[in-house]
Order: sequence, then structure tokens, then C-alpha cells
Amino acid sequence: MSTENYLGMSRENGAAVAGLAHIQQSIRDILLTPLGTRVMRRTYGSLLSALIGQPQNAALRLQIMSACYLAILQWEPRITLTDISFDASTFDGGMVITLTGSRTDTAQGFSLTVPVS
Repeated sequence: MSTENYLGMSRENGAAVAGLAHIQQSIRDILLTPLGTRVMRRTYGSLLSALIGQPQNAALRLQIMSACYLAILQWEPRITLTDISFDASTFDGGMVITLTGSRTDTAQGFSLTVPVS
């Protein structure tokens, strides 16, 4: 199946989105949707919501990377990830995940930052 024909709707303004913009919107949706909350598709989403608020240590870092990788591997066939990193603020407990990878159809690189808390 060709992946360049995906067309979606912007969640912010209702305009049509395609290409890398659609992929980035899909990744955000996958990561920010808690597992078990999508009716008729209970396995859609990620475990990130369960990890937010946990003590920030090395084990949590690995769990966050794993949750991101597994969710994207399962639900976003248009990309291949090369790096997952995150920055946690010690001031307000906020967390930002940065994903780096490439599209599988064009090998075009991308970097995406997703605030998760």
C-alpha cells in the first residue's frame, strides 16, 4: 500500500493535511491516547498516560522510550524511528518527548516534539 496517499483533517482548523504534517498529527494522537480508551479499537494508543506522574528516574526513562516505540511501531507504518529522547522539567513536572526518524516511503527525515504533560 502506498503511504503517500494518506489524507486527513487538521485537528486544529479542519483543513486537509497530508504528508509529513499528517504523520506528525497521527503520532501525537497515538502517543496521547491512553490504551483502552478508543471504542472498537482498545489496543490503539500508548502507555504514556500511565507513566506520567511517576518518579522520574532511569527506569521511567526506559519505560517512556519503550511505550513510544511500541505504540508507533504498531500504529504508524509510515515512519521508522531512529531516536527517542525526552526532557523532564524539575520545576513543574512537565515532560517533552522528541522523536527523530524517517519516512519509510521517501526516507525524508523528521523531528517531532510532543509535550505530554
